[in-house]
Amino acid sequence: MSSAYPYLEGKHILAVDDEEDILETIEDILEEATVDTATTYESASRKIRQTKYDLAILDIMGVDGLTLLEESVARNIPTVMLTAHAINPETLMSSIQKGAISYLPKETLAELDELLNSLIAAHESGTPPWRLLFERLGDYFNERFGPDWKEKDKKFWSEFSRNYQIGKGIQQRLSHDPRIKDKGI
Repeated sequence: MSSAYPYLEGKHILAVDDEEDILETIEDILEEATVDTATTYESASRKIRQTKYDLAILDIMGVDGLTLLEESVARNIPTVMLTAHAINPETLMSSIQKGAISYLPKETLAELDELLNSLIAAHESGTPPWRLLFERLGDYFNERFGPDWKEKDKKFWSEFSRNYQIGKGIQQRLSHDPRIKDKGI
């Protein structure tokens, strides 16, 4: 029998959150993957340095997720930010700039397996995961942040919308990819 979420099957994923119940929920939802967990910045940072993960899922608040994002990107680990308290345009932009492949509100936790499967599929095929995110959750962000939320940082969003693939975050991630780095690109 084939998996409903083939891109999650057999993946080694790091989930980081300071709330144990969130980590337990993530482990339950991602049953097709091997999930390591961490509840502190220190333990997560150590795991990022010592283990090669296929994906990291980082909370922003409580575990210094944006710093962990920089560390995971430096190790070429595709990273998804999953947050409840830091849902705002500024952390969304920071996540993009620092190289995350996506930014999910914890309200989407029930759909996490489906969303991650789609995001990993997009990432592995070279399709911009951010395009998928905004197609799926654009209305959520507009409702949460207000209809004109991109106006404050119009230049950033205009440039980002023109070309999802060459965003600073993706360039940063690629600079750590040994397949590209070794070619001197």
